[in-house]
Amino acid sequence: MSGPTTPPVVVKVGGAEAVDPAGAIADVVSLTEAGRDVVVVHGGSTVVDETIERLGMEPEYVESASGVTGRFTDAETMEAFTMAMAGRLNTQLTAQCRAAGIDAVGLSGVDGGLLAGPRKSAVRVVEDGKRKIRRGEHSGRIESVNADLLAGLLADGYTPVLSPPMAGHESDGTVTPVNTDADRAAAAVAGGLDATLVLLTDVAGVYADPDDPDTLITSATTPAELEAVEAAAEGFMRKKVLAATEALADGADRVVVADANATDPIQSALDGAGTTITDSALAAAAEPAETTATESEVNDA
Repeated sequence: MSGPTTPPVVVKVGGAEAVDPAGAIADVVSLTEAGRDVVVVHGGSTVVDETIERLGMEPEYVESASGVTGRFTDAETMEAFTMAMAGRLNTQLTAQCRAAGIDAVGLSGVDGGLLAGPRKSAVRVVEDGKRKIRRGEHSGRIESVNADLLAGLLADGYTPVLSPPMAGHESDGTVTPVNTDADRAAAAVAGGLDATLVLLTDVAGVYADPDDPDTLITSATTPAELEAVEAAAEGFMRKKVLAATEALADGADRVVVADANATDPIQSALDGAGTTITDSALAAAAEPAETTATESEVNDA
C-alpha cells in the first residue's frame, strides 16, 4: 500500500450512458506509472436496464422515505444484474484497462468476500405518497471489506477493477450474490484502504441549484458546508453525497465528486476540480450509518 503521504485512490466510474471511461482509464495509467495505487469501482445502471429489457422485463426504480431513488431487485432482476455487471461490464472494463497497459484484475464483490453483509429481503419505499414495505428484494448493505485482499493485489502491482454484486449473507448461513450501490461500494473500499475517493459522474459536481451548472459547490470542509451540500443534492446525487460521508467516516481522507468526461478527470479531481468533501466536515455531525439506515435498502449500481 502507498505511504501516508500518497494514499491509494479509489475511483468510481459512473454507469450512466453519458459517461465515457476513456479519460479515467488514461488517468489510471498515469497514476499507476507514477507509483500511485489505484482501485477502480464501476457501476452500470444503463447496461443493467438494457439487459433487463432484452430479457422481456421492465426495470423498476423505487424511492426511499428520505427521497433516495434506487433499483428494486427481485430474483429475476438479480440474474440480469449479475449478467450485466460481473459478466459483461466488469470484463469489458478490465479488458480496456489491460489494453491501455494497466495490469488490471477484474473482480466482483463476491470474489474473496471483498464486499459482504446481510441480505435485505424487504425494502421500505414510498409509492403514491404512502410508505410501504416491498418484499422479495435481493440487496444488501456492506458491513465488511476484504481490504487485505485488495492491499495484497496492489502490493503485487495489480489494479483491481471491482463491481457489484456483493456477497449477501442469508439467515441460514448461506451466501448469495445481491445488489449493492456502486457509489457506496466504492466508499466502503475507500474507507477500508484509508484512500482518497473520486466519484466520477456525468456532471461537474454538486450544484447549489441542480439545474444551474454555474452554481457548483467547490468544497465542504465544515459541518455547515456539508449540510448545504446535502440539501442541494437531488436524485442519484444524494447517494453520492451519502457515499462520501460514509467513506470519510470509515477512514477516507477526502472525497471528490467530479466530471468523468473532463480532461484528465481523476487528476483534475485530485487537483481541486469538482466538489471536494473533507473529513473535517463530519465534525459534530450525526453518524451517517444511523441517520440513513433505511436508505441502505435501496440500491442501484
